[in-house]
Amino acid sequence: MMSYQDIKEQAYEANMQLPKLNLVLFTFGNVSAADQARGVFAIKPSGVPYELLTADKMVVVDFDSNIVEGSLRPSSDTKTHAVLYKNWKEIEGIVHTHSTYATSWAQAQMPIPIYGTTHADHLTTDIPCAPPMADEMIKGNYEYETGFQIINHFTELGLSYKEVEMILVGNHAPFTWGKTAEKAVYNSAVLEYTAQMALLTQQINPNAPRLKDSLIKKHFERKHGADAYYGQE
Repeated sequence: MMSYQDIKEQAYEANMQLPKLNLVLFTFGNVSAADQARGVFAIKPSGVPYELLTADKMVVVDFDSNIVEGSLRPSSDTKTHAVLYKNWKEIEGIVHTHSTYATSWAQAQMPIPIYGTTHADHLTTDIPCAPPMADEMIKGNYEYETGFQIINHFTELGLSYKEVEMILVGNHAPFTWGKTAEKAVYNSAVLEYTAQMALLTQQINPNAPRLKDSLIKKHFERKHGADAYYGQE
């Protein structure tokens, strides 16, 4: 019998970071960890409090949202995760939260402008906000359609999921992803921090200008460019 213990452990550890980072209240969030080669991912069970989670309670699902292993019902957002994994082949971790500041921007249906160098350390663009879902999509397979709501918005903007690893879903909340579940959690924390600072920036100066291109380029490339010098070798 095939063992999925590795991705179950990854999903468990990543999920346990959400309350520690103040990214979730009660059970308002989930993390999944995927194995693209095997076409499966492990995800938090629906509605189970974080203090009761264990690695063995993680539910293993395939990229068509079929349960492969586990006795509990997987997260209600499972179909969204499945769509993203199936279409974006280079990610193996996804986080969905309703963190306060990022969700507030999503509810306002506003992308987060790139105001400062903290933002530019991670992205060279505004953090996108997908428009609210059409009524016919809401009435249909809602969580499945949420995955395409995200993908379609990236296509419309000409963005790469490998370069921009986060999005706000209008009227809903944020999703982040990465090459690992750990990186997806990191991105979720960065998104929340950036969302908070952007709100405060607008409150201090409603006419605050977007960060100039030279600073965006400098800060992003010193961390991610060919000649990056941030951190240790």
